[in-house]
Amino acid sequence: MSEIVIIDTEKGLPILLAALFYVLYGQVTIVCFRTYVIHLQPTRLPEFIHLDTFIYFVEKIRVVHIRLVIIILLSWFWCIPNGSYAQQQYELNQNWHCIKASELNKSGEQLSVISFPLSGFMPAVVPGTVLTTLLENKKIPDPFYGMNNELIPDIYKVGRDYYTYWFVTDFKESFPGKEDKVWLNFRGINYSADIFLNGHKLNDKPDKGMFLRQSYDITPLLNKDRQNRLAVIVYPPDPVGNPNGGQGGDGTIAHSITNQYVAGWDWIQPVRDRNTGIWDKVFIKQTRQVHVENTHVVTLVPGRRTPDGKQKPAILKVTTEVENPDSTADIEGVAQYEVEGKKVSLKVRVAPGTSEFVEFPPLSLDSPRLWWPNGYGPQNLYNLKVRFLINGKIVSDEEQVVFGVRELKAVWNKKTSSRELHVNGQKIFIKGGNRILSDEMLRFSKERYDAEVRYHRDMNLNLIRVWGGGITERPEFYEACDKYGLMVMQDFWVSGDCNGRWYDPMKLEDTNARRNYPDDHGLLLESLADQVMLLRNHPSLVYWCGGNEIRLPADVLMPFRDSVLHELDSTRFFFEYSNDDSMSLHSGDGPYTIQPDTFFWNHRSFPFNSEVGSVGIGDLESLERFIPKEHLVPPFYDAKTHSWTVDSVWKYHKFIGYDSAIEAYGHPRDIADFAMKAQLVNYNQYRALMEGYTNHMWDWYTGAIIWKTQNPWTAMVGQMYDVYLDPNACLYGLREGAKPLHVMYDQTTKNLQLANNGCKASPILEVSALILDKQGEILSRETIYISASANKTIVCGKLKEGWEQKGAFFYLCAIDTAKDSVYDCNLYWLPDKNGKYTALQEMPKAEPEVRAQLTAPGVVKVQVTNFHGAYAFFMRASVVDSKTKKRILPAFCNNNYFSVFPQFTEEIQIDFTPVPGVTPMLELEGWNVDKMYIDLKTAK
Repeated sequence: MSEIVIIDTEKGLPILLAALFYVLYGQVTIVCFRTYVIHLQPTRLPEFIHLDTFIYFVEKIRVVHIRLVIIILLSWFWCIPNGSYAQQQYELNQNWHCIKASELNKSGEQLSVISFPLSGFMPAVVPGTVLTTLLENKKIPDPFYGMNNELIPDIYKVGRDYYTYWFVTDFKESFPGKEDKVWLNFRGINYSADIFLNGHKLNDKPDKGMFLRQSYDITPLLNKDRQNRLAVIVYPPDPVGNPNGGQGGDGTIAHSITNQYVAGWDWIQPVRDRNTGIWDKVFIKQTRQVHVENTHVVTLVPGRRTPDGKQKPAILKVTTEVENPDSTADIEGVAQYEVEGKKVSLKVRVAPGTSEFVEFPPLSLDSPRLWWPNGYGPQNLYNLKVRFLINGKIVSDEEQVVFGVRELKAVWNKKTSSRELHVNGQKIFIKGGNRILSDEMLRFSKERYDAEVRYHRDMNLNLIRVWGGGITERPEFYEACDKYGLMVMQDFWVSGDCNGRWYDPMKLEDTNARRNYPDDHGLLLESLADQVMLLRNHPSLVYWCGGNEIRLPADVLMPFRDSVLHELDSTRFFFEYSNDDSMSLHSGDGPYTIQPDTFFWNHRSFPFNSEVGSVGIGDLESLERFIPKEHLVPPFYDAKTHSWTVDSVWKYHKFIGYDSAIEAYGHPRDIADFAMKAQLVNYNQYRALMEGYTNHMWDWYTGAIIWKTQNPWTAMVGQMYDVYLDPNACLYGLREGAKPLHVMYDQTTKNLQLANNGCKASPILEVSALILDKQGEILSRETIYISASANKTIVCGKLKEGWEQKGAFFYLCAIDTAKDSVYDCNLYWLPDKNGKYTALQEMPKAEPEVRAQLTAPGVVKVQVTNFHGAYAFFMRASVVDSKTKKRILPAFCNNNYFSVFPQFTEEIQIDFTPVPGVTPMLELEGWNVDKMYIDLKTAK
């Protein structure tokens, strides 16, 4: 049942008629909250009746008379002329059921008849995978917890039939009028499928390829009583690959055009069904005879721009395709797009069974609102609507595009010997993070995408690389990147590991055979073109990349590079692979393990490093989510043999060692102490990584991309937040080190450095450098007044020698940009002459006073005041459930793992999504601050 909701906003008035459409066919339930507007999603929007009429009807009648309004408008609806039809699209995401194909000896023609009983079927998750559905129905244990993944049968051992499933759903769709069309669209199935509707097979042969959309005209197959059944049998990849412990297992998963990580990698165990399923959205769309698709918006922003001030015009170039799939006659009409109140139109004639490419004349956009990467300016977005009007009057179909006005250039930096990116004429220093994908079972949502990209924004990163052994992310991911200013480097689906970059004894076939993967090169080229058309309008997408550490096969690479991209998207630079010489002449990547903090400052790495990373386990609460209590045993590092003794569950979850870094803080007393000390290391490691690269920007480097910011499983390696969206100190150390305007300390040279990533020189800044003892007492203070040049790092001071002997332990660097406004506050804890931080163990307890207030739903303001003598060091604040004391996630904090001097106050803000029925409260704990819980007062 759909639902009508009365809401209080005039913006929804056109949707009133959409609701009435559903009322006609008995699909709605009326829920009355207000008496102003009826809102229904999905929508069907006739736009020819003046809205004031509806305002009159609805405002004059009380809630108790709402049915009268419906009756009056129903009679009106019957009189609506058929000519002003506009398109409708909705998602089939409910009421799916599934069954293992081997348990049902019936054909698709039989199963897809509406009268066929679905006894023995279980509820299915679509979009999703077989494993997603089995977990939802409690048929398998949670593979994220402990060693549970070992309890789930692997497809390599049990065979492909074990995970071959039928997916079935019933839906209501009106039998279309004479000139109407109804389309069934699949955005992603892994790996191949046969599709049936109402007793008819839609495809002559199985559709193949994880990354190829499929569309069917189902108009003649719809039942006149509006009751329809869709049945899809989904087959796993073939071969499925032997998960023998190699990167991508034995490599044979790469015979297919699918994601490769599912056979196992050094950060994940094998995914048992290899992600078999209808993994992306399924849509129904209605149009008239002519179908609009593949609209492309290109923006030209000449000259060098800055984010502020009035902008000179930009040029808009729009193309689209209009298709007349099976009409018996030519159709004449008008292709038209509208943006910012301006309409651009062209007369078009479309012959039967053909598609016309429409190129609109360029449009000058006055005073454009530009789109900028995070840290450089705002992320302005525009809406554009393209439609085809039959005879210039009747809307046959329309497509809406959200785009940003910006122009890209990728130039060669001769000094660094690497690629340099310009956006709107400004060079951008890349501070990036590698991304695998959200979740190993492909449980995606717009909300999760938004949260993950927001974390990257909060880390002050400006680029995400989507790694080639995973997937092409879904459009909702790029929408979040558009919103938050995270540029995207998109790899395609090959990797040096599986596709033969080097010899590997774990692989079944030799490098020559593997370099020809996947088997179907025609399908690969078709899939590449399709994904380019799906994603090319997103302003956040700045680089295409052929693959991870290896090129596409030559007979695919050349036509894709020279023809497909030239025709479909010539606005972005294409790297043939992720560490290609066209990216970085001295190509390479890594390291991937923990390093001394000074390493990133004084070791010259690759000039554009596509993968450089380190450790990154979560804190105790994060570990407790997936490690059974009896296995919460701290790893032991033997400094003499440089080896670790690690619990079996930790090993299974891919723990990589911290070497002697944790021992430098004193031998861990227990698991809680180990996890806390790991956070100190995490913070320093990622702050030092990004500061080191920033210190040498445009001299040694044009950018670096961290390996990696997250895991799609409960791995214990390289992550800023865990799979449950809980941040650790890596996120906040990186956030500090990557600030666009930042003061930092080079422990090698003892220099104080000032970095400005912005497009303009800063005003005169007040830079403070304080030396403190372990009590927080200030031993020395120096103030420097200086301006930071645009896109540059400069030396602005130096730490004097000899303070170690005077008990110096903390070094605080700060930037004041206005009256009593601290923009940057960067605290270092300094090691002794032996490289130890054991003085931290001698810090006395601090007892700060904490006040927390809900200033709005999901917004907590926290004030921490340290009235007493001890320095309150390295505190984390979290919003928790008042009953369970478990964190409410995701949550976004503007400063965490923070410290407060004696007699000082720190204010922070935490944003979270309220949970119905859950009373939130604040939790605070720190290095020398006992855990405390604070009730949240509501602001008056």
